[in-house]
Amino acid sequence: MLEELNKEYDKLQLKYGAKELHSIYNGGCTSHPDIFFVFMNPTGRNIASLSNWKGIHSPWIGTKNIWPLFYNIGLLDENIYLEIKRRKGKEWDEDFALEVYNNVKQHKFFITNLGKCTQIDARALPDEVYKKYLNLLLKEIDIVKPKKIITFGNQVSSILLNQKISVSICRKKKFPLIVNNQKYDVYPVYYPVGNGIFNMDKAIEDLKWIIGDHND
Repeated sequence: MLEELNKEYDKLQLKYGAKELHSIYNGGCTSHPDIFFVFMNPTGRNIASLSNWKGIHSPWIGTKNIWPLFYNIGLLDENIYLEIKRRKGKEWDEDFALEVYNNVKQHKFFITNLGKCTQIDARALPDEVYKKYLNLLLKEIDIVKPKKIITFGNQVSSILLNQKISVSICRKKKFPLIVNNQKYDVYPVYYPVGNGIFNMDKAIEDLKWIIGDHND
């Protein structure tokens, strides 16, 4: 069960994250989703990391930057997307977060981070910290058993695939990943937020192609 991993994430939060913030886990379709999205690590902008939050601890709650990507590739209903655009971060509540992630579940995708250690800001984490989470991420994959895996950015892609990955030269290319004797297709994609916001269009283009079940 995914919930059994949360205690491990909370222990690692105390080691590698901001001690006043809660670790962020994952969310969405937990049984054979079409897509398993892997981001880097959460920040304190996710209001689910605050001590007074009583709802789900899933990625990107209370933020705006990533949801246009999901909407533009057809994985988010328009009414949900428009409400996300309308609300300020602090206007998200536990019920709305659950509504958003129910919509994620309906569209059969799963959102997680390689590192679950919430930082105060978007500081870069060294490979050594991400590698502390790698075995736990592999357990997530084994539990969820997705059809395809999308990794965002060079660092996350390289750590998961255990080889140097440059997203710019392997667009629309799949890499095999063996987890518990099962093979998964992994597609590295441009990281589309923060400094990578200028690559949003390329990420959307590549994701539409990948979702379209093209073969390399």
